[in-house]
Amino acid sequence: MKRIIFLIVIIPNIFFGQHTIKGTFSPAADFTAVLLYKITPSKLEYIDNAKLNEDGSFELKLDLTATKGMYKLIYALPEDEHFIDIIYNANEDIEFTFNLNDNVVYKSSKENKLITSYMHSMAMIQQSINNFFSQKSEDYKALETIFKTQRETQTNFEGAAIGTIALHFIEANRFYIPEKQEDVKTYMNNLETHFFDHVDFNNEVLQSSNFLSERMFNYVFRLSHFGLDDVSNYNRNIDVFYKAMSDAPLNIKSNLLLELWERMGKDGLEEVANYIADRYLIDIAKLQNNKELVYKLTTFRNISIGHKAPDFSFEIKENNKNTIKKLSELQGAENYIIVFWSSTCAHCLHELPQLHDFVKSQEKDKLKVIAIGLEGEANNWKDTITKFPDFINVFGEGKWENVIGDDYGVVATPTYFILNKDKEIIARPDDIVALKTFYQND
Repeated sequence: MKRIIFLIVIIPNIFFGQHTIKGTFSPAADFTAVLLYKITPSKLEYIDNAKLNEDGSFELKLDLTATKGMYKLIYALPEDEHFIDIIYNANEDIEFTFNLNDNVVYKSSKENKLITSYMHSMAMIQQSINNFFSQKSEDYKALETIFKTQRETQTNFEGAAIGTIALHFIEANRFYIPEKQEDVKTYMNNLETHFFDHVDFNNEVLQSSNFLSERMFNYVFRLSHFGLDDVSNYNRNIDVFYKAMSDAPLNIKSNLLLELWERMGKDGLEEVANYIADRYLIDIAKLQNNKELVYKLTTFRNISIGHKAPDFSFEIKENNKNTIKKLSELQGAENYIIVFWSSTCAHCLHELPQLHDFVKSQEKDKLKVIAIGLEGEANNWKDTITKFPDFINVFGEGKWENVIGDDYGVVATPTYFILNKDKEIIARPDDIVALKTFYQND
């Protein structure tokens, strides 16, 4: 009985008392809570959460189920932009401070201090190299000294990191270091050629972190090639990157390329985003039987600037008769505006009268509006469209399950598309103000 009581007493201490992650965020008023996840190559596993105290501090207790590896601490939304990658080796507590200017400073945790110190040291050395070449210095002895420092720093940190999780990152981050004197062009060519030499895309520690995506972004966005425009430069770099990770698992290829595709789309580089999709990502999605991703990529391409707008049919009245027409068959206008709206959308009911007045104020045959009402039922829609007699009014039955809305990737109302006379998409203004601005700048 005494043994049973003893076990009851000590088991909670063993189970709940392993290690802690502590942090202090400043300014405290800008933060409210943190979420902790264990990162694996395929998913995030929720571990715990904590509200921040008034001084911006928090503490998370890790039990024995928290195994060593990479962890993600999310402190704000969107979560893919506001997070801290943390190494947890199951042997030590972790404590840090964080603010929006100085980022993360670790007060305890040898592994996290080690990787932070390494990245800072290498960044300072790289800055010295950049300064040397940008200033067109001819003091090559000074440059040799910088490269010697870089080589010794890399070797010393690798030695200090033996047996740690941090070693995976330090080895993978090794950059090209010339053995003899090189001019800037030769050095840059060699730096590019050897950029991924030490990156193992099959390494699960690297896969369970932000390292591979950061390496990808650094290569694609920072390496430029003389004589190439931005699109050609990006496409060339993407090809090199894809070749470098050719042996990686499909899910890693898909995740990295999707992240790059989303970044290109967000930055307005639709041609590059479509290059990623058409050359690589759609085929990978098909191999994964990921129909949702194939649809997403295809829809994005179909509604990109410069592409022919997806065709659709609708009913209009001509010569007192109802006639079925296609978008592609419309003629007589310089531009066509497609607007997806709903009679139950207050924002739409505010903007559509402005659109109607704006079109009436333009020269005859300059603009024609096809207004597609995404509706659950027709009665309210029929009453509302009487206010917009100059529009081609189309009933979008099914609301969010409407085929036309799906083909145009509509997820909110109102959504605008501006087409030229050949029905090619030339703009996608966010609202009526942006639509008017487009024509003021035209």
